Amino acid sequence: MTNIVELMGVEKRYQGVQALKPLDLVLQQGEVLGLFGHNGAGKTTTIKLILGLIKASAGSVRVFGQDPTLSESRRTRYQLGFLQENVSFYEQLTGFEVLRYFARLKGIQTSECHRLLEQVGLKAAAARRVKTYSKGMRQRLGLAQALLGNPKLLLLDEPTVGLDPLATQDFYHRIAQLKEQGCTVVLCSHVLPGVEKYIDRALIMGKGAVLAQGSLDMLRLQAELPLTLNVKGSGLNIPEGLHSRATVLADGVSLTLSLQEKMPVMQHMLAQGGVTDIDLHLPSLEDLYTHYTRACVGHEMEGVL
Repeated sequence: MTNIVELMGVEKRYQGVQALKPLDLVLQQGEVLGLFGHNGAGKTTTIKLILGLIKASAGSVRVFGQDPTLSESRRTRYQLGFLQENVSFYEQLTGFEVLRYFARLKGIQTSECHRLLEQVGLKAAAARRVKTYSKGMRQRLGLAQALLGNPKLLLLDEPTVGLDPLATQDFYHRIAQLKEQGCTVVLCSHVLPGVEKYIDRALIMGKGAVLAQGSLDMLRLQAELPLTLNVKGSGLNIPEGLHSRATVLADGVSLTLSLQEKMPVMQHMLAQGGVTDIDLHLPSLEDLYTHYTRACVGHEMEGVL
């Protein structure tokens, strides 16, 4: 696999304040990374470093194998798409004129503007001035701008802000299509439930430091959070030692388990003849985010006490 982004030991300081502590991050072609953290966690700094808008105070940044801050990396920038949070455009232009302007900067044909406006649901509003657009419509126009030229690297900061549920679903469907085409995506969002099934890895940050990084399965294993197993049926026998973590329901039983207990307990319950249904609930991305950010706060409090 080709490495699209490589950050090695990257740090960023502003007038003596360390905004980003040593960060190692490698993104391969076709990978979707979820970048999460509270305000001031270091997400925006990381994105600016990848875009080449700022220089690292220490470490190495490579995008498509080049330092993005150098002038000779200009061509590689045409392979990037970027959508910032609270996107804004010149309000006297129409939606089509805005997109055509960015298309000309990238040397892209006007026909793609029409296709993208239709794709994001703005075909009927293409001739309207941006000042008449709602927040959601402006966000969709920003998404169309980011998708110009079928970028190989897409950086999206809160891309679904202002989108209705159907438009949000369409957006994530488009992300899945881009991934299949080999596009690498960095996705920042505070709406964690919607992102979970579309990312390959999560990078959780706090106060400029990496709190956790890896696949959701890896983060679940490291966090050791409990999972819930709901079993429906009659005459069910609860395994030895799990009675204190079992809740008897009208149609079955709910068990709280560790990740290591999952398979043995499932096998035990399924071996019983009375099981009619079984449902497993793993810790969600939201659960993992809460766990790692609270652990960070806990360590800080230990340092104070």
